[in-house]
Order: sequence, then C-alpha cells, then structure tokens
Amino acid sequence: MTCADKHSGRLGVLFVAAYFILALVSGDVTARQNHLTPKAGFGGRRPLPASSSLPVVEYAAHNRGNMQLAIANNGTFGTYGEAVADPFTGLSLPSCVYPKNSDLVYLWVGAFWIGAVVGRDTLVSVGTDDFYGTEEFWPEVKPFGDIRIESMDPDNPLYSTSARSEQDIIAEYTDTVTDATVVSRDPIDARNHIPLQIKVTQRTMAWSYSYADDFVLFDYAIQNIGIKRLRRVYMGIWVDGDVWHVSRNGPEGWNDDIVGFLRSFPAPEGCGRIDTVNIAYHADNDGDPIGSIWDYRSVPHVVGTRIVRTPSDSLAYSFNWWIINYSDASRDFGPRRAGTPADPFRSFGSRLGTPEGDRNKYYMLSHPEFDYDLLFTAVDHTAECFLPPPQFAELYAQGYDARYLLSFGPFDIDPGQRLPITFAWVGGKYLHSYPSNFRDLFSPVSPQRFYESLDFSDLAVNSRWASWVYDNPGVDTDSDGYAGKYYVCTPGGVEDTIYYEGDGVPDFRGASPPPAPYLRIIPEIGRLTIRWNGFLSETTPDAFLRAVDFEGYRVYTALDDRQSSFSVVTSYDREDYNRHVWVQSPEYSGWQVKEIPFTLDSLRQWRGDTAFMPTAYTIQRPLYYRDSIFYFTPQDYNASALGLPHGVRKVYPRATKPSRDSSEWLPEEVTREHVRPLPKYYEYEYTLDNLEATVPLYVSVTAFDFGSPEVGIASLETSPINNAIVEFPLTPSDTVEKYGLDAYVYPNPYRYDAGYAADGYENRDRTLAPDRARRIHFANLPRVCKISIYTLDGDLVVAFDHAFPYGGPQSSHDTWDIITRNTQAPVSGLYYWVVESATRTQIGKLVIIQ
Repeated sequence: MTCADKHSGRLGVLFVAAYFILALVSGDVTARQNHLTPKAGFGGRRPLPASSSLPVVEYAAHNRGNMQLAIANNGTFGTYGEAVADPFTGLSLPSCVYPKNSDLVYLWVGAFWIGAVVGRDTLVSVGTDDFYGTEEFWPEVKPFGDIRIESMDPDNPLYSTSARSEQDIIAEYTDTVTDATVVSRDPIDARNHIPLQIKVTQRTMAWSYSYADDFVLFDYAIQNIGIKRLRRVYMGIWVDGDVWHVSRNGPEGWNDDIVGFLRSFPAPEGCGRIDTVNIAYHADNDGDPIGSIWDYRSVPHVVGTRIVRTPSDSLAYSFNWWIINYSDASRDFGPRRAGTPADPFRSFGSRLGTPEGDRNKYYMLSHPEFDYDLLFTAVDHTAECFLPPPQFAELYAQGYDARYLLSFGPFDIDPGQRLPITFAWVGGKYLHSYPSNFRDLFSPVSPQRFYESLDFSDLAVNSRWASWVYDNPGVDTDSDGYAGKYYVCTPGGVEDTIYYEGDGVPDFRGASPPPAPYLRIIPEIGRLTIRWNGFLSETTPDAFLRAVDFEGYRVYTALDDRQSSFSVVTSYDREDYNRHVWVQSPEYSGWQVKEIPFTLDSLRQWRGDTAFMPTAYTIQRPLYYRDSIFYFTPQDYNASALGLPHGVRKVYPRATKPSRDSSEWLPEEVTREHVRPLPKYYEYEYTLDNLEATVPLYVSVTAFDFGSPEVGIASLETSPINNAIVEFPLTPSDTVEKYGLDAYVYPNPYRYDAGYAADGYENRDRTLAPDRARRIHFANLPRVCKISIYTLDGDLVVAFDHAFPYGGPQSSHDTWDIITRNTQAPVSGLYYWVVESATRTQIGKLVIIQ
C-alpha cells in the first residue's frame, strides 16, 4: 500500500466496550492572556469591564472521587495552572489533581472544539486555544448562566432525581457572543469571531465508588440554535495536559511531558481477550523520581481522554499532538503527514504543528490522521507518510510541553437539532513502575524498550469501567431484546459468558452501595444512643447488578468532619460465605470466586449436609466435591449476632418482617421516629457510653454490600461523612423544656492561655485562625431562644438567635466565638449572659481572661 493509499483511507470507529464538598467560584468574567506571552509568564487573567450585561465564568470542582477536576461554564476544564480560591475553604481550586489530595497536577487546561462548514465559510468555535487568547464559548449573563449542582445521593442536600452520579455539574454555554470586549479578533483569519450558532449543555459526572473514582464522565448535548445547516461538523477535545507537583509549577514541571494514544490492552479476565481502549494520554516522561526513589513530589501516574459516545457509528477519528514555542515559531512542531496529489500538504504558515485561525483548526479537526507517540519523535516515520524527524527531534522525544487534540466527524446538524457526545477523563496509577526506568532504558532513537516498561494496566481498566458506566454491559436498557456484545470463555472447562459491551443505549450508572440508613441521635449526659432504620438499605436492588446486595452496617465516630478522622466502633453484617473454586486451563490456573456469597443454609442444602460448616475447609485443607475443589471464606466478619452487650441491637426484636410495598404496612408495624413512616423490623440502635459531655462527637452509620466477583467489584460502602450527625452528649432540649432545667456556660472562666485548642476542645481540623477558633459554650438551652452578652455597664457585646423549633442535634447547645458585634475581641473582665425564651429569661455571669 502506498502513502497515498494509506492517507486516503479512513480509520475505523472507536470500539466502545462495554455530604460533598462544592468548590464554586464566581470570579472575574474571564481569563485571557496576551497571545504573545509564554505559558511560564502567564500570571493571571485579564478581567473584562464590569457589567451586568456581560457573562461571568464560574468554576466548580469535582472531588467526590479520586479525581479532583475543575469545571468551568465556558467550554473549558482546568484552571490554566492558576490558584483559584474556593470561597468556602480558602483552599486552591485544583486544575486536575490525581490522586485526590496528592498535590500532583495533571492538567493546565482542556477545552471543547467544534468546526463546521456554514454556507461557503469554514468556522470553528473553541473553549480556548494554544495561546489562550481565543475563548469563544460563554454562558448567559447571571443568573441564567450559573453552574448547577445535583447529586443522586439521597443524603446530599443537593439530591435530585435527575442526577446521574454522586456529583453532577451542569453548565450551559453558547458561541453566539461577538462583543469585541469579550471575544478577541482572529489575527490569522483577520476577522472577528463568527459564531456557528450552537448551544452546549454539559453535564459532568463523578462517583466515589472504588471502581469508578478514577474518572469523570463528560456528557454534551450540542444544539444548532441558528437558522443555517451546519455541514461536515467535526468535534474535538483539546488538552494541554501538563504534569507537575505544586512545588514545581513552572517550566521544570511542564517541559518534560509525553503524550500518546493507547489503542488496546489485554483484558484482565484473560481468555486471550484484548480490550479496545482507544485513549489519548499524557504523563511525565520519567515520573520525577528523587534519585532512585519516588517521593511526595513524584508524578508517576497518567491521565487521558476516551470518547465513549458520538452521534454516529461511522465516523473518522483523529489524534494529533504538537509542541508550541511561544517565542520562536521555527521550533514549533507536530507530526504531519506529507502531502499527496489527492491530499496536498497544508501549511499552517510560520508554524508546523500549531493550528492558528478557523481554517487551520478545522483542518486539524477534520484531517484523518493518527500521530505516533511523542516518545518516538526521533524515529523515522517517512514510511508511514509522515514528514522526517525535526531538527530537535531527540530533545522533543525526551519529553516536552505538548498538547493533543482527539477529534471525530463528520456529521450534519440541522437547525434545532441536538446531538450527543460523551467522553471520559480517566486516570491510571503508576504508569512508571520503577524510578530508574527512564534513565536506564530510554534512547531517543530507540525508545521501544522504555515504552514497553510503561504500565498502562490501571489506565486500561479505568478506561473500560468508564465505558461500562456509560453503557452497562449485558443490560438491555431499552428492552428491545439486545443486551450488548459478549464472548464465551471456558477456563477450566467451565463455560462462562462475559459481556464486554452494552446495548448502545446510555445508562450513566454503575454498581453502588445500598442507600445509607435513616439516622438520628438520642443524647444524654455522657451518652449518645444512635438509632437508625435500614428499610431502604436492606431492600433496594443495586441498579447495576439488578439484585439486592446488602451486607451490613458500620458505626463510625469522629472528633471532626474530615473523612480521615472517622473510625469504626462496631459493625453488623449478615452471616454468609464466599465459595472459592479451583480453575485449571491453558490460559489460567488458580482460585476464583464467581458467585455472590452463600448463606449457611444454602451451602448446607448444596452439600446435602445439615451440619456442614464451610469454615472447616480452608485453602490449606480444601473440599473435594463433585470433581471440583473448593474452600470457603467469610464475607466480611459475619458479626451477625444482635442484642449482645455493648453491641448493635434491634429496637423492636419482636417485630415481623413486613412487605416491601408500603401500602400493605399496618399501623402497628411502623415507627415515625425518623419523621417518615418506616417498618419497626428494620430499626436498630447502638449506645456510646462514658463520653465527655463537653466534647461534640460526629456519628455516622454506613451501609455496605458484598460486591460482585463476576465483574471484579469489591464491597462498596457509603461514605461516613454523607449522613454524619454532630451532637454533644448533653441533656436534650425536650428534657430541658419539660423539666425547666437551667442553662449554663462553659468553660467559665474562659482563659486565652488555657490551651483549649491544643487539648482538642477547639479547632480540631485546624481550618480556622486561632483568634477565630475560640468558643464559649451554652448548654441546657430551650429549642428557640435569644442569647445576649452584656458588659457590667449594660452595653451589648453581642446577641444571636438560637433557633431549633423542631429539635434535633445541638438543639440544646450553642456557642459564641468570643467576637463582639463590632468584630473585635472583648477585653478581660466579667460579663453578663442572658437567655430569653417564650417561657422564661435566665441570667448568668461569665469571665474572660486574656
């Protein structure tokens, strides 16, 4: 085949296998840098003139899973390497930090690109481009263009039935803004921005589950809101994916990166299967080892982009990357195919790799080309119809400041028509297996040995899961009788049908833990009784597995609300066992668990022995039965006994198990202890004793399942922070009001030098400045009252309302931050406090000693 033959052929379609923390920032309207300024000098965004008629760019951060990613409402994601402040925590909003809280950054900025032929003109609209001077997508003016947040988690205050993930970020924007103060003039095409007249509705989705926490799904609806047909439309995801530790935010961090495209990888289940991965990736060239070891500044991981849905199955795909040199255009480079009579070479002007202007961008979007990986830049690819290696090929091949464009098309969009696309932003851990590999194995003219040392396994598995969450394999979503593609594997002679692709209808769902139980706390002096109802936890089928997979509950406590602070104090789980079977085949030999856990009764029935004890058969002493070999392990701890001293107990041990249909419940079968009617049968409690009454405690009860060995899902558990309740082990407000108990204050006197913070009574998570962390506590309060502090002369120091009309946690307790109504610290001295409620007024004294 000649180069002309190769060049004229189209590449086939991608093979598609089958309490949150919001960081929302409304800052200056936009961020644009001078297009002549190099990235290293990009120190801030140029604000637009303040006007209520101009759009405002907002950011929100995905941080529910292991991928922290900043999303904007202008067709971009990532923060241009800037430190954008989260107004709630004061911490920097991450561009893309992976893994979570590691301070390892894997993105400068990414953007959506779209181009089309409109009439006789070629037009392209981009979220941003290589010089960060072209920004052509904008939201509506506030409040119509604001980002929206939804969650499928019922315990989340932003719960919505329309949410698809634990953390949905929804934004809408158009390319219709032509105001010269907002959209810059195209210096290459010498004209102002000409819109395609499209509207983009973007929903990004993130999960915290172990199999889905390494990716974020982007789902776009692209609508033609103009009056002209958009012909030969191509779309693309453009990524400037720099990799660095936050301490290296500079050229040393982003001038040594690699980009490439991974087409396939061996499937983890074996059987000779190869997964089609089709993911564009970027990473650091060597992972930044320190000497011969990894340390906290090392970046050994990889992040990439995978297209999982397009408007058509018969599209051409392209992968292009290039290196931009801001000051010397002659050193600009990107792999380019040599021209042929049928497809002449297109000059980009002074630059070889970077497409500037609408027409060059459209060429890059639409030209069917797959570039070789950056590591292979110094290798001669002229036999594949590429231009010869550039002058500085050996330098570029070692890693450089590169970006890529993953694009597809063509298709047409008629006026009013809306088309979908979906892509996954995916992370994979430890692409670099050993710190010394790059030093020992890499050669610019012979990079294959080093390339083969790269471990893409985690990226490939996470890419597979991203496609499976988008379209569940083996699930007939539209009930037309087709559930997707599968193959039959026979390890050890046992036939096993494995679905690897869905039915082509989006699901946007994955396996999830059972819903967390409804929870309330009953306080007493020195004691908290945790009461929960698990009706939904124990009866809700998993949407992905299509079966009830509830396994048990865990009770957590913490002294602050950080997830790392929660620890298990007790648990309850059903008595069940995993059955391991020995598999022997040419492809695989070993023990496997392919079924959900068995109850003791079901195992005894299978074995035909009413005294059968599975724990008697271990891996060292297995069971030989019916030409197979088995051993058994408990699923979790089998801590299934209820009512033991200091254990979980049923509140209504004599209650009978009701129907799942609430319309059949009898009045005597339900309790309203959680406001809504719930069956008494599922009501549990656990008591925490010997607590310090003056220290608040965070309490949570989680629900967990037994996972799914068939598809490689480990046990999933709800997050303890999702339904955590903070409460003091003090007298509850209803008891205070019933018996007319007197309010009191502690500590009294309050001493600045007493070391309350050091002893853990204040500012446990260290998020507040010392002068803002001080607290004087009021206890035995009625549910609704007013608290006032006065000097001895009768001057009001501060006053605030205590309002818990319906009771609940902390309804008998409140605090004063020892800041006056004039935002000053009070002087040392004696003060009066007054608690005024509907039934009485109480007065007391407190002392402050600085």
